[in-house]
Amino acid sequence: MGFVPLLLLLFFLSTLVIPSMAQPSRVKIGALFTYNSTIGRSAKAAIEMAMADVNADPRVLNGSHLDVIMQDTNCSGFLGTIEALQLMENEVVAILGPQSSEIAHIIANVANELNVPLLSFAATDPTLSSLQYRPFFLRTTQSDQFQMSAVADIVSYFGWREVVSIFTDNDYGRGGTVSLGDALNGKRMKISYKAAIPPGANQDRISDALVQVNLMESRVYVVHVNPDSGLEIFRAAKNLGMMGNGYVWIVTDWLASVLDSYLQPGSEIMDLIQGVLVLRQHVSDSNLKRSFVSRWNKVNAGIGLNTYGLYAYDSVWLTAYAIDRFLREGDIIAFSSDSKLNNTTGSAINFSSLKLFNRGEKMLKQILNSKFMGVTGDVQFGQDQNLIHPAYEILNIAGTGLRHIGFWSNHSGLSTAVPEKVYITKL
Repeated sequence: MGFVPLLLLLFFLSTLVIPSMAQPSRVKIGALFTYNSTIGRSAKAAIEMAMADVNADPRVLNGSHLDVIMQDTNCSGFLGTIEALQLMENEVVAILGPQSSEIAHIIANVANELNVPLLSFAATDPTLSSLQYRPFFLRTTQSDQFQMSAVADIVSYFGWREVVSIFTDNDYGRGGTVSLGDALNGKRMKISYKAAIPPGANQDRISDALVQVNLMESRVYVVHVNPDSGLEIFRAAKNLGMMGNGYVWIVTDWLASVLDSYLQPGSEIMDLIQGVLVLRQHVSDSNLKRSFVSRWNKVNAGIGLNTYGLYAYDSVWLTAYAIDRFLREGDIIAFSSDSKLNNTTGSAINFSSLKLFNRGEKMLKQILNSKFMGVTGDVQFGQDQNLIHPAYEILNIAGTGLRHIGFWSNHSGLSTAVPEKVYITKL
């Protein structure tokens, strides 16, 4: 070949657009939650909005399409575990969820084995922060450790020395109650009685538990139960005459999630919970949040937006930003067989279909190093793999609405100042 033709060939080759092996046409992540639940209804709509927003933004993923594969756990720990395994068979690079702390305890171990980051926007059990579930379990909401510190500060502020804990008898309820006990003990207070309510308990079972509660000396009750059945506690309490003067009810953020899920809670619901103190996860007010809420009200008619929906929305963006950096730095999404699973002979379950995410540790690092402003505020992880700046609003049920009475943050404790102002003051 002559010199001139060779130059022409090199020029021709230089003009060709050769697709990079590191830039796939589609990237898959999973989402695991209960569709027909207080948290799930809000989360599903939020995830769908976030996926559409990510795919419409040319600045993210460089042309790759983000697919979110959603699975409905139907409030079942068994089904949730099976569906988590099915998601991992789909070679997802991350999973949003699970919603349930019980499922998180199980599949966090699978995530650690397969190097697939697990970002839960709703599993708040404090024990999930232990090293046993790291490094691939991440919480993109607040741990109940902080919420129980807020409750302990409220109890201390009013000078009460003992409380009764009413909780769902599962990992979520027990974990929160243990954390509450620790927070109270640190202030020389205590839980004098623990009333465990079985998941799915009927009115008779709940009433029996509250009759025992009413025999206790303390009339200060902390209620930490599942949002989809929590109002039954107050229905039984009202029937037993336990909602009047002399009783104090402090309720964790599940009740705020229930109320926020209604466009306008009916009088029947509000009548049940008059005088109750309620905590709600605090998300900072911003133009971004206001714009999102405005769009939500236009797109999701009839579906209320609670804080878990906001955290679910930000979780999609958090994952998308991490994938974008992962790919831009030349990393390739690839999976391989796990030798440990290939050795599981004698079982009808095809464990070998579960693949190891080869660069899962790098993806995890990209997630942990994320820092951006989302609809919930500043999205950034601390060294404990919890979101920074945990804060709660303290509300009182009065008449037909919620009366705002203060805030709690890990920087200020109880305060009437908006947490963002406290952070700025302490910088």
